[in-house]
Amino acid sequence: MLGLRTTIYKVSDLEKAKDWYAKAFDKQPYFDEPFYIGYNIGGFELGLQPRDNDGDQKTEAAISYWGVDNINNTYQKLLDLGASEYEKPTNVGGEIVVASVKCPWNNIIGIIYNPEFKIEN
Repeated sequence: MLGLRTTIYKVSDLEKAKDWYAKAFDKQPYFDEPFYIGYNIGGFELGLQPRDNDGDQKTEAAISYWGVDNINNTYQKLLDLGASEYEKPTNVGGEIVVASVKCPWNNIIGIIYNPEFKIEN
């Protein structure tokens, strides 16, 4: 295993989701096709794929956490953009704090502040 490379969120309205995720992550997509929207987030891939119905049950068994410098500001920004609360910012040991929201398409977006995290080669 080489480490996490891509997180994909399924959405029912690709165009609206493209705009929402661009605002949420402060990035424009580098790849934009009707079957896939791709963003480079700090060297990692965030992908959007079309889904017919967001009402379908989505799993909560796995959550990807995106690193942030200020978890409270990022958490509030996502809520202000229309996300709903899933997990309030919670200290999980030392200086590490995690939180998560559900985007308007019911995907869980995790965020983490971890000043000790380093990417290994």
